[in-house]
Amino acid sequence: MILLDGKKTANDIKEEIAVEVASLISAGGKKPHLAAILVGSDGASETYVNAKVKACNKVGFQSTLVRLTNDVTEEELLAEVEKINNNSDIDGLIVQLPLPKHIDEMKVTETILPSKDVDGFHPANIGRMALNLPTFLPATPAGILELLNRYKVETSGKHCVVIGRSHIVGSPMSILMARNSNPGNCTVTLTHSRTKNLKEITKTADILIVALGKAEFVTADMVKKEVCIIDVGITRVKSDKTKSGWKLLGDVDFEKVQEKSSFITPVPGGVGPMTIAMLLKNTLVSAKKYVY
Repeated sequence: MILLDGKKTANDIKEEIAVEVASLISAGGKKPHLAAILVGSDGASETYVNAKVKACNKVGFQSTLVRLTNDVTEEELLAEVEKINNNSDIDGLIVQLPLPKHIDEMKVTETILPSKDVDGFHPANIGRMALNLPTFLPATPAGILELLNRYKVETSGKHCVVIGRSHIVGSPMSILMARNSNPGNCTVTLTHSRTKNLKEITKTADILIVALGKAEFVTADMVKKEVCIIDVGITRVKSDKTKSGWKLLGDVDFEKVQEKSSFITPVPGGVGPMTIAMLLKNTLVSAKKYVY
């Protein structure tokens, strides 16, 4: 069994980006600039945004954090987005999700310029991804592809089963794993809450990508030997074995499933760190005007 170490791989990517940024600046270019908008004071969102700002500093990016209160109106938020859209110095913009219920997340996503949508969520970028055109891939799926590529996991001709159909992970992964590229060229089965006989399907998977948000949902009897496991889920559960009183679990029963796996991502330290690394990579691509 080989551990797909997202933490190490993400650090490698950040080092590569830092070298490229230094080269860009020495050639007379400007620092890539990532802006983030954070609405409210959700603990998880605060943690994610702070990690992104810290990562920007590490690779030599400029970063801007716009903080808005929880009672901000949709119009006020959209005005902030437009302000950043019109700022030619800013290369990438992310609006941290989730947003308060009174704000339409899709409306906000559609307002971000596709050329600055380094999260890869804009319908124009999703469409370009589906057509296999140059675009910003959603950061988590892009991170998964990078892990598969760097660890030389064979995907061509394999059966890839995806559990979960979210627009952020499951749906784009099903498209990316099926496309004619490497990683890719899989036969893909996309499963979800309405799928019948799920266990029978997962047992046929050569590559199993799980993005469900249910702790330890996938058990050893649901997979075959030598399966490659990509665990995207992360759930905080109570634990009397840690100082904090909490521990993080993935969607896969890691201890039991790893014994049958050829490759597997840990939680934490697997897919999570890759998401930020690929966000930085998208921002660098935007700064170099490689897509738009």
